[in-house]
Amino acid sequence: MNITATGGAEADAPHDVSHGHAHGPLHKLALGAVGIVYGDIGTSPIYAFRETFAGHHTLAPDQLHIYGVLSLIFWSMMIIVTTKYLSVIMRADNKGEGGSLALLALINRSVGGEKRWTAGIVLLGVFATALFYGDSMITPAISVLSAVEGLTTVEARFEPFVIPVAIGILVGLFAIQSRGTAKVGSLFGPVMVIYFVTLAVLGSMHIADHPAVLWNTINPFNALNFYIQEPTRAFIAMGSVVLAVTGAEALYADMGHFGRRPIRVAWIYFVMPALLLNYMGQAAMLMAQSPADAVETVKNPFFYLAPDVLRLPLVLLATLATIIASQAVISGAFSVTQQAIQLGFMPRLRITHTSERAAGQIYIPVINWALMVMVILLVITFGSSSNLAAAYGIAVTGAMLIDGVLIAVVLLMMWKWNRVVAIALLAVFFTIDLLYFSANLLKVPDGGWFPLLVGAVAFTLLTTWAKGRKLMIDRMAEASLPMEIFIKSAAGSAARVPGTAVFMTSSGSGVPHALLHNLKHNKVLHERVILLTVRIEDVPYVPEDKRVETHDYGSGFYRLKLRYGFMEEVNVPAALAKAKNCGPICKMMDTSFFLARQTLLPSANPGMALWREKLFAWMLRNAESAMEFFKLPTNRVVELGSQLEI
Repeated sequence: MNITATGGAEADAPHDVSHGHAHGPLHKLALGAVGIVYGDIGTSPIYAFRETFAGHHTLAPDQLHIYGVLSLIFWSMMIIVTTKYLSVIMRADNKGEGGSLALLALINRSVGGEKRWTAGIVLLGVFATALFYGDSMITPAISVLSAVEGLTTVEARFEPFVIPVAIGILVGLFAIQSRGTAKVGSLFGPVMVIYFVTLAVLGSMHIADHPAVLWNTINPFNALNFYIQEPTRAFIAMGSVVLAVTGAEALYADMGHFGRRPIRVAWIYFVMPALLLNYMGQAAMLMAQSPADAVETVKNPFFYLAPDVLRLPLVLLATLATIIASQAVISGAFSVTQQAIQLGFMPRLRITHTSERAAGQIYIPVINWALMVMVILLVITFGSSSNLAAAYGIAVTGAMLIDGVLIAVVLLMMWKWNRVVAIALLAVFFTIDLLYFSANLLKVPDGGWFPLLVGAVAFTLLTTWAKGRKLMIDRMAEASLPMEIFIKSAAGSAARVPGTAVFMTSSGSGVPHALLHNLKHNKVLHERVILLTVRIEDVPYVPEDKRVETHDYGSGFYRLKLRYGFMEEVNVPAALAKAKNCGPICKMMDTSFFLARQTLLPSANPGMALWREKLFAWMLRNAESAMEFFKLPTNRVVELGSQLEI
C-alpha cells in the first residue's frame, strides 16, 4: 500500500479557500441544497405518517394518537434537525467538509494525543460509516417503492405492476451513474422546489378544514400525554416517527458542497415549513373523517391528500422526488468510499471523475453495481415499502447516536464549552437518540437485522484493511535499511544509467523494497533516484504551496513527499512536473516508475486472526492497480513482486 494517512502539525495548514464550500449567490446555493441535501428527508411524508399508524404496530387514527404523533414529529425536527445538526454539529466542519469520516479526522487531529480517546473514537466513526452503507441500500428501495405504490391509489389493478416498475426505475438510475449527474443535477433543484411547494399546498388545503392541528402540532403536551396514557405504544411509535427525520445526517455530510448557511436557510425558510404543513395536512384530513374512513385513508394518507384528478400527477412527481433522493444517497456512497480509501480504511478502487469542473462528482463502478444488486434484492425480498420500513431507521438512528458521541468530544475537549451547558444539551440529544435507537431495536426481527448485518460486514472489512495495512507497513519497516548506509555502499559500486527512477514507497524513511530488488536483479541505478511517498492528510484539501516536500541525499538520490487532502484526487505525474529542488523537471519519457507488489503469506504472528489475514490478503489482491490509482503512464511502470508475512 502506497498511501499513508497522517496527522500532526502539517495537517493544520491554512484552508485553501478555492476548495471547501461552493461559491455563488445564497439563493442559488440554497436551491441546490433543496435539490441534493433534502431529497431523503423530503420524501419521508410519503411513508412516515402511514407507517406510524398502519405499519407493523398499528395505531388507531384518533385524536390522542394523531396529535401525539404530530407533536413527536415537530419536536423531533426541532431538536434533531434544527438544533443538533444545523446549529451544533454543522459548526464542527473539517476545513469546510462534513460527514462522519471528516468529523473523525478532525477529532483525531485535535485530540490525537489522548490515546485513551483515540482508539474508541476511530472505531465509532468507522462504525457510523459502515452503517451508512446499510442506509444507502435501503433508502433507494423504500423511497422509489413507496412512490410507485401510489399507483394503487389511482387504480387498484395497478398493484401487480408496482414491483416491476420500481425495479425498472432503480436499474435505470444505477445504469446512468457512469454518465455523471452534472446535467441531470441541474434539474434537481427546480423539481424538488415544485415537490415541496406541492407538499405545502396539499397540506394547507386540508388544514383549512381542521385548523386546530396548527396549535396541537407545536404543543409538546400532546406528545407527553401520548406517553403518559399509552407509554408502550408511544415508545413503539417512535420507531416509525423517526422516519420523518431520516436524512438529517445528510445535511452535515453535504456541507462541503453548499456551505453551512445555504443549507440552514433552505431548511428554516422553505423545507421544514413545507414538510410540517404536509404532515399537518395528513393529520387534518384524518381528523375530519369518520373513524371507519380514517382507518382506510391512513393506509396511504400522502396520496389521498390530492383530489382524484391530481393523484396520478402526484404519483409521478413523488416518483421523481424519490429518484432524486436516491441519487443523493448513491452519490454520498461514492463520496464516503473515496474518503475511506484516502484515509486508509479501504483498498484502492477504480474511481472515475464524471465532471471536469466539479471535483466531487465521481463514479465508483464496484460500489455502484454492488448497491444496485442489493437494492433490487431488497425490493424483491421485502415486497413492499411497509415491510422495508421495518428495516429502515436502525442504521440512521445508530449513526445519529454515534454522531452525538463524537460531538460530545468536540464540545467538551475541542471547543471547551461550559460543562454545565454542554452536558445539559448533550443530555437532551442522547435522550432523544437513545429513545429512537431503542425503539428501532424492536424492528430487528422484522427486518432491522439487515442494516445491522451490512454494517457489521462493512465494519469488519474497513477495520481489517486498516489493521492489515498497518501490520504490513510495520513488517516492511522492520527489514528496512537506512538510506544513508545504502547510498554509501551502492552509489559508488553500481553502474548508473541515464534517466529518472521513481520508487513508490509507503514509508518516509529507509530503502524501498523495490529499489533493493531492482539493484539485486538488474545491478544498475538510474542517474536520478526519487523515493516517492504519497501522504493523505486528515484535512479535505492541501494548499498547492504545501503539496511537495523534498530532501536531497546527494549522489542523485532524493526523497519526495506529496501531500493530498482526503477529498482530492491523487495525480503523481502532475505533481512531479511541479516539483522543485530535486534536479531537472521530470520528463515522463525519461522516467520509470517502480512499484512493489506484495504477496501476503498468512502466518501465526500475533497481529491478526488468521481468517482476517486471509481476508486482508484477498482485499489486497483485488485492490485497484497503483498504476491507475496514482495516474501513472502505463508504459513507464515496472512492478517488482515480493512475499511478506504479517
